[in-house]
Order: sequence, then structure tokens, then C-alpha cells
Amino acid sequence: MTLLNNDFLLNTDIAKRLFHEYAENQPIVDYHCHLEPKEIYENKNYDNISQIWINEGLYGDHYKWRLERDHGVPEELITGDGDDYDKFVAWAKTIDDSLGSPLYEWSHLELRRFFGINKRLDASTAPEIWKETNQQLQTPAFTPRALIARSNVQVVVTTDSPESDLKYHELLAKENLAFKVLPGMRPDDAFNINDDGYHDYMLKLGEAAHAQINSFKALSDAMGQRVTFFAEHGGKIADLGLNSFYYAPASADELETIFTKGMNNESLTAGEINKYTTALVEVMMKLAQEHDWVLQYHVNVARSQNKPMFDKIGANTGFDSVGTQADLTEQIRRLFYDAQAKQILPKTIFYSLNPNDWMAIATLLGNFQEGTVQKMHLGAGWWFNDTRDGMEKQMKLYANVGMFPNFLGMLTDSRSFLSYPRHEYFRRVLCEVIGQWVANGQAPDDLDYLGRIVKRISYENARDYFGFFDE
Repeated sequence: MTLLNNDFLLNTDIAKRLFHEYAENQPIVDYHCHLEPKEIYENKNYDNISQIWINEGLYGDHYKWRLERDHGVPEELITGDGDDYDKFVAWAKTIDDSLGSPLYEWSHLELRRFFGINKRLDASTAPEIWKETNQQLQTPAFTPRALIARSNVQVVVTTDSPESDLKYHELLAKENLAFKVLPGMRPDDAFNINDDGYHDYMLKLGEAAHAQINSFKALSDAMGQRVTFFAEHGGKIADLGLNSFYYAPASADELETIFTKGMNNESLTAGEINKYTTALVEVMMKLAQEHDWVLQYHVNVARSQNKPMFDKIGANTGFDSVGTQADLTEQIRRLFYDAQAKQILPKTIFYSLNPNDWMAIATLLGNFQEGTVQKMHLGAGWWFNDTRDGMEKQMKLYANVGMFPNFLGMLTDSRSFLSYPRHEYFRRVLCEVIGQWVANGQAPDDLDYLGRIVKRISYENARDYFGFFDE
């Protein structure tokens, strides 16, 4: 079989027909990504393939960076200031040795879908592919907006801090675009009460909210103001990157004492941090419920595990790994139980980086379904799990313990405008899974019936669940 031929990943006739007739041309709702709205607004062409594919400063694809470190590529050719051509050649050599990695398939898929290049990327083809891609990158078809539109994307939800003025979202809303660019709130810094910069961050957040944040109550009110501001700009999602979580309720007086200690940069115990975190999560739950937002949780991550590299180039540079919090589900159970009693449990999507959590989390979420079709969702295979194996495992688990046709489908979680073929990859895996069920006699050989389900998971469920087009 030819590499990435028209039917790659599809091994049954029904899978092939499901993909080509129902999934392939569905629009994309990218409800969580790390694209920069500023780049979309400025709409500048990239100078070369290394800048859009590998890195531009410390902004780039962590998946590639990790693989290159595995291959022994020096850091100057990964995140450093090495020559861009040398970086591309180093990536070509890396990808040629990465058989079995999803990056091997994704990289070649991106070359085919965007550049029409069907050659295998390796050291021998790197010079001609470098020249050909760079020529195309200077054309109007390769601006950020054009790449999004060419990918049939209807909605892009970016990741934005609560204090953001959403300037570029406002500017983009005035443009006649073929897609929406909406803000997604990610209040990580508001949770970092034990960081040295917490006091300064509260000043910044207060300035954005036109408030003096001098108490936990004032912080809660400020977050409410920011959620309202985001909602006025089309925001419908908040995202909590909790890494780990320990449920710890606290009284109002306790929270004010903890907040004051944080503002004064005093030492906090783990118990105090857990109480603050729990209370702020419940603030976000209440606000999401009030605004009919979706609250996403990304948990069980061990971040910035290489301290020398963290000190040198900072966080979010490819030195993270799967977390191992053993009692995570019990802690989340207690949180949801309390929130349900307080009637502040919003629509929820829950992702754990550790797949060992998925069964427990999925069955926990099933305890809180109410009031809408599939209010609570186990998120798609995330980060290290958005491989073929990870996607299949997540889909089959979802089907085993829930209602698979309600699944919300794929998101890119990406920093690259060339990442949208990952949706195609996901849809191929989806159709193959269903095709195998048909081959096993587990599902009917009914193309129209199965095709409707494929269209729902590929596009329609996300469109309807988030209400991006509700007026």
C-alpha cells in the first residue's frame, strides 16, 4: 500500500465509503487551540517552512521538539537561533527515523494537503521540498486566514487569559471572514496563588476588570466581569488546566485569609492551596452555568519536568509528561457532587492526560447527565493520546460506557496553522472503528444510518453543543 494513499487507515469498504461520502468534507469546529489571534489578524506570510512548521522563537510545535530531542538534534536547531534551513534538514532527518510516530503520518499529510507534495521527507528530498514549500508560502494561499479557510474551518476558539483586551478578536469580528475566531478563557494565572508574581497578576487582572482585587470576594466579582466581557465577544468556553486537583472546601473567612497570604507572598500549605483552588474552580463553574458556557478540564499533567531547561527557555517548551495522581477521580467526584448540590454544575468536557483515568472519569460523568443531550463529555484523546491507538481507545471506551453518537469529536490543541489535517486523521480513525464494528457484526451495514452518526461526530455535535451559531 502506498504511503498515505486515498484510503490509508481505512481497511473495509464501509469505512472507505463513510469517510469519503460523509466525513471527508464536513466543516471543522476547532473548539480548543493555541493559535494566536494577532497572527490571524495580521495575516502575514511566513518566510519559510521552518517558521510555520518547527518554531518561531519559543512558539511552535512541542510534538516535533520532543521527537527531535529523541533524535539528538541540538537545541539551537529546535527552539534556538540556528539557521532555518539547518532546522528543516534536522527535522527531515528526524522524521525519516520516526516510523510509527503519528508525526510521521501528520507531517507527510500536511505536505500533501497544503503543498501538493507527495514525496517522502528525508535528508535527500529536504533541499527540493525546502525550495518548493518556501515558494508556495509566499503566495496568498498560505496566509493564516487562507490556511484556515482552505481547511474548511467554521470556528476557531483561541486560548486567552482573563485579562486580555481581546483587541484582535474585536478587529477580526469586523472583517468579512469565512470563519469565526472566538475567545476561550484560560485563567491559569489566577490559580497560581503560590507564585511570586501572584500579587502583580491580581493588579493586572483588576485593571482589566476595572476593580481593585483586594479580597477573594473581589476576585470572584472580577472573574464575573471578565466572563461577561468574553461572552460579549462571542466567548462560550472556559478551560481549566489544573494538572492535579484535590477537593478541599473552605469557609469564606478561610478563603480571605488564604488570599491575603497569597497577595503578601507568604508561604502557603498544600491544604491552603487546595482550598483556594477548589473555591476558584467553583467560581468558574457558577459563572459557566450562568452564561451557558462549557467548562473544559485538562488534568493529570506533570509540567516543566526538566528544571535546567525550564530555567533556560521557560514553560510550554516540550518538557511535560503524563501525570500520575491516583485519586483524581475521587477528588473530582467530590467536586461535582458539591457543585450539583449547589446547582452550579455547567456543561463539561473532561480530559485526562493519563488514559488510566478514562473509564473512571467517563462513568463519573455519566452520573451527572441532565437537562440537555449529553451535558457531560469525556474529551477526545488529548496530547500524548491523540495518536491512532489513543483515538481508538477513547472512542471504544466512550461507546462502551456512554452514547457514542453524541461524542464531540476532534480538536487540534495546536499552535500551527498547518495542523488541520489532524481532523482528517481523526475522521479516518473514526470511520475505521465503525467499519470494523460492521465487519464484526456489531453494527448494521447501513450506510445512511452510520453516515448520519459520522457527520454528527465529525461536525454537527460540536456545532450544536457549544451554540457557536445561536443568535
